[in-house]
Amino acid sequence: FVYNSLISDEMSIISSLESVGEYVELMRRVIAPPDRAREFFKEFSKEVYKLGVNSIWLVIIISFFIGAVIVMQIAINVASPLLPRFTVGVVSREIILLEFSSTIMCLILSGKVGSNIASEIGTMRVTEQIDALDIMGVNSANYLIMPKVSAFVFFMPVLVGLSMFLGMFGGYVICLFTGTPPVSTYIYGIQFFFRESFVWTSILKSMIYGFIIASVSAYFGYHVKGGSLEVGKASTDSVVINNILILAADLVFTQLVMG
Repeated sequence: FVYNSLISDEMSIISSLESVGEYVELMRRVIAPPDRAREFFKEFSKEVYKLGVNSIWLVIIISFFIGAVIVMQIAINVASPLLPRFTVGVVSREIILLEFSSTIMCLILSGKVGSNIASEIGTMRVTEQIDALDIMGVNSANYLIMPKVSAFVFFMPVLVGLSMFLGMFGGYVICLFTGTPPVSTYIYGIQFFFRESFVWTSILKSMIYGFIIASVSAYFGYHVKGGSLEVGKASTDSVVINNILILAADLVFTQLVMG
């Protein structure tokens, strides 16, 4: 039993290393000058709309309500005479800027955008459309994946900026209706020792996460083998791996930049 377990663990490690190698090789093919610049920008604009603009409604809804909940929870749990009431605005601002609008929002977007990319490319693989492109001498990885990756990374600052604003606006609305803390106190807390670098740090993080989401999802879709059942499994696996990689990247990035 122990021998079989060791063999199984060894095979799992080898399989993981092979997957990493396949991912690196795929990215080498993806990150190459496009054969036709006009065709690339045409696909790029389509992907910006499909992956970025179509995600705005999700960002609006989630950011507004989560921002309101964050402020409400902090107002309830920081009800201490030893702490000034504007602490609610300060703490809410830090949470929204540093973690929610970048990391948590990207975890949510990985479910929508990541599964979309994996299923779309996976369907093209099982229907042999990618094989047809390869036969015609087209760099299928660059043609299919590069517009998606670049478009999503390009649009991430817009989504993150919108999420920051709406998160804090949701807190403003909850203060307006409950009066705890007063609106003027909440706004003062948001402005208190505001550091612009936090905004740029959050945007940079989100662009890194955007690359992870788009490229990893594309990898799973590009290497699908089988039929529609495997496409669904690849889509699910891409979301799970994306979430793990985003959290790991968040830990490393925070230690390197903020530590």
